[in-house]
Amino acid sequence: MVSDRLRRTIRERLEAEQGRIEKEAPFRVALTYPSPYGVGMSSLGFQTIYRLLQGLDGVACERVFLPDEATDPGAALDAPVSYESRTPLGEFDLVAVSVAYELELAGLVRLLDAAGLGALREERAPGAPLVLAGGPLTFSNPLPLAPFVDAVVMGEAEGVLGPALDALRTAPDRARALERLAATPHVFVPAHHGDRLPLLATAVPEALPAFAAIRTPHAELRDLFLIEPERGCSRGCAYCVMRRSAAGGMRVIPIERTLARVPDDARRVGLVGAAVSDHPHIRELLDALADRGCEVGLSSLRPDRLDDAFVASLRRAGYRTLTTALDGASERLREQVDRRSHERHFRAAAEAARRHGMDRLKLYLMVGLPGETDDDLDECARFVGELSRILPVALGIAPFCAKRRTPLDGAPFAGVRVIDARLGRLRRALRGRADVRATSARWAWVEHVLAQGGPDEGRAVGAAVRSGGRFADLRRALAPLGHRPDR
Repeated sequence: MVSDRLRRTIRERLEAEQGRIEKEAPFRVALTYPSPYGVGMSSLGFQTIYRLLQGLDGVACERVFLPDEATDPGAALDAPVSYESRTPLGEFDLVAVSVAYELELAGLVRLLDAAGLGALREERAPGAPLVLAGGPLTFSNPLPLAPFVDAVVMGEAEGVLGPALDALRTAPDRARALERLAATPHVFVPAHHGDRLPLLATAVPEALPAFAAIRTPHAELRDLFLIEPERGCSRGCAYCVMRRSAAGGMRVIPIERTLARVPDDARRVGLVGAAVSDHPHIRELLDALADRGCEVGLSSLRPDRLDDAFVASLRRAGYRTLTTALDGASERLREQVDRRSHERHFRAAAEAARRHGMDRLKLYLMVGLPGETDDDLDECARFVGELSRILPVALGIAPFCAKRRTPLDGAPFAGVRVIDARLGRLRRALRGRADVRATSARWAWVEHVLAQGGPDEGRAVGAAVRSGGRFADLRRALAPLGHRPDR
């Protein structure tokens, strides 16, 4: 039964949407996001799969999100239902779930349990819908998902989704469906493959660009039309799963094709991709959108690309804050991770931002890289302090978590106490000179364990979520596997 509160929330959100694709078909897919609506509708990957599913003959897609109250550990959840028809999750033919990063595993467990399906594969009834996962997590390590999902589409789904759905729709029973999925290129079926992951799929250029179907004021990226003017990356940053060796490398979409996809009435446009600022014609694209009266946001700005002309185009497209990444705390660490950014690049970017009337500089930093010392942190504090004399600085800090399929795969987590001490050192050094905010070292440790782990770690986290999902629950559940937050 759908509560009156949830029914009102869904109705208000649907009424505010632009671009929703209405469709009915015999094979019904619940496209599911293991985070609340505002997060899911800001995901270009989720929106792209929605649009692709609605384009398949005989298939209709409805959206299901983790209830909003699930952000509070231990909160009782409304049973999740689809937005389009308020249908319970268990009544669909397929549950397709998009997983962006490791900590969303907790949301998946809560969502499947709240739906009454059972989070673990072996708990689900024979007639329950299969659970098919995909999303950015598949580019690194989907093995912790294995206890919870029946199959995983690995990599870029554009060319795999149709064959996978055909395998499911034509199978006479559940066992045959899994056999056919296991024989489909780029699909991982844990019951058949064990821990052997297939190759990542790469979309053909004709399938690009990815773009969103729906705009909504209730997304975290409010009323933003999302589109991908390039895919992949040509750089070799040692910590990144989207580095040049991943999938198909960097593929640039001609700006004419990108502009043709932007609706005439779109006033806010988000250019999404791993290396948007490396697009060879990014300034022309920005200027063309600004000429239409669009406010434009870019998901990634490389410091070595932020010359005066580029910053001027960003300001013309509505930028008030210039955002880029320091990544390593020092020049030495940035060179160690093969990051092509130096102090001169950040200094020039800050000066250009001031010249063009921007309000502040926002920098992202990783703490806890292998070999990091207090000297590196002191260098960072000194340099950020210098930048703050050019333009006010906001410093966002995240602990380093090593990912599979990268050169830093296997690097240890620095430890919660070590990270907290280093954050304290930076805060003290930058007090009054920069706004310093950091993500939790505790939850970064959980992310690291899952990023490096397998099905056993996934099961342990699932059990911890069922025990309340607090950090103490996770620490207890992971300890028997040899994991300690401080090594």
